[in-house]
Amino acid sequence: MIRSLRGTHGPLMFHQSGGCCDGSSPMCFPEGEFRTGASDVLLESLAIDGVGEPVTFWMSRSQFELWRHTHLTVDVVPGRGSGFSLEAPEGVRFLIRSRLLTPEELAELGERE
Repeated sequence: MIRSLRGTHGPLMFHQSGGCCDGSSPMCFPEGEFRTGASDVLLESLAIDGVGEPVTFWMSRSQFELWRHTHLTVDVVPGRGSGFSLEAPEGVRFLIRSRLLTPEELAELGERE
């Protein structure tokens, strides 16, 4: 899906929704279309096979503080998501799958349980 969206829309970015309107869905936009600022955290620049540049993944700082001990996976499933996210017309939606970080993963990050 990312490769297809990249081919249509150019470089992409995600912003993790804060829970309004479409739950807590990751929203996909053309890179730079969603304005990020000091209240956002860049979680990762995702390397996707077949996509020439990283796909940035952002989250609001306040939400990050709640999710900082969680491993997040971006998935795509059948169904209609938000009309604001690029995949909506494709009959699929992005969603987040999560699990708590293990004690070993927390130690690698320098975090305490």
